[in-house]
Amino acid sequence: MAIKFQYNKTSLQQQEKQLKIRVRALPTIKSKESALRMEVKRTKDKAEILERQLEEHMQSYDSMVALWNEFDASLISVKDVRMSTRKIAGVLIPVLEGVEYDVRPFSLTDSPSWFMEGMSLIRGLAEVGIEAEFTRLKLQLLEHARKKTTQKVNLFEKVQIPGYQDAIRKIKRYLEDEESLSKASQKIMRANIEKKEQEVLDI
Repeated sequence: MAIKFQYNKTSLQQQEKQLKIRVRALPTIKSKESALRMEVKRTKDKAEILERQLEEHMQSYDSMVALWNEFDASLISVKDVRMSTRKIAGVLIPVLEGVEYDVRPFSLTDSPSWFMEGMSLIRGLAEVGIEAEFTRLKLQLLEHARKKTTQKVNLFEKVQIPGYQDAIRKIKRYLEDEESLSKASQKIMRANIEKKEQEVLDI
């Protein structure tokens, strides 16, 4: 990205202002990138733990597969998923607050004794599954934000800051050359005037 500028003092001031803004903002953006990088790692680790927990729950579910044919799946269902949002390094992230279940009443005497354990197992499976989904969504949002922040850091560090510095250098050099030429031409003019005045005096 080429920095547009003109060879004058107004343009020099504009370039210096833009450079100052970016130099001042860079440490903040870098610390945001660092915070996001750490949060991405933490969320990835949590996602892996939840995936393992989900697998373990599924295995315990599989161990009772013969009994599940007797189980009435309509006895329990997810009624509501409560969530809120919070900001992590300026990124709005969904937070799982809790899961509400709709549990239909059933007779403890007429149902198999393991039905209560089955309800608990389904509830645990649902909670881990929903939390894993929330964690995956959080990870996607954080990774997207981290990539954008890294791009901004690179844009400032590798493109814009050097670009503005280069533009300032060129404008300053041009203005210095212009000033030197102006002084040189004034000297020549003064010398010519003095020479003509001397010639007049000599006559």
